[in-house]
Amino acid sequence: MLSESLLRAMMPRAGKRLDPHLPYIAPAMEAGGITTRRRIAAFLAQLAHESCEFQYMEEIADGRAYEWRNDLGNVQPGDGPRFKGHGPIQITGRKNHRRCGEALGLDLLADPTLICLPEHGTRAAVWFWNEEGLSLLADVDWFVTITRRINGGTNGLEDRLAYWRRNRELLELPPVDVAREREAIKAFQAAHGLLADGVVGPLTIGVLAQVAVPS
Repeated sequence: MLSESLLRAMMPRAGKRLDPHLPYIAPAMEAGGITTRRRIAAFLAQLAHESCEFQYMEEIADGRAYEWRNDLGNVQPGDGPRFKGHGPIQITGRKNHRRCGEALGLDLLADPTLICLPEHGTRAAVWFWNEEGLSLLADVDWFVTITRRINGGTNGLEDRLAYWRRNRELLELPPVDVAREREAIKAFQAAHGLLADGVVGPLTIGVLAQVAVPS
């Protein structure tokens, strides 16, 4: 399903900078179960935004804003800049670099920029995606929630949505009204005996994991 022509249609401005990544994108996604149309559309939309279509494999900001962020595991001087966002999904913080490195067999504490390399970048993004249970959210088209779990908020949402909508069209998926997403989450939670607050937490993710996955 994921041909070079389709990848280039999803990231039309990437041009030659996509070339070194092409041998690794589809295999990494397949290994991580990102193989349905909904999952592919959402995953590549988020990567296109986060990396500016594979232009940036390292966060432009210097990372000082992350210094001493305990939630990111930044507990040593210089951890903020050292462990700023890396890879096409911008994995951030000492803790996430350590966990990603353990999963991929890389020493990212010694060299966090390894996941900027084409052979590791998409693998790292797939690791993060699956750690956050984002394929389950893609299966039910909760794209705003995916954005929150990646970004911590909704920065760049309109750009992310533009990529997602184009990807869905390319993959012949129907349009989605994201304005109704919170309502859909509440309805799902109520139908499964959960607190219908519209917030996707571990319990909602756990129930989603038991629901049939659409194509």
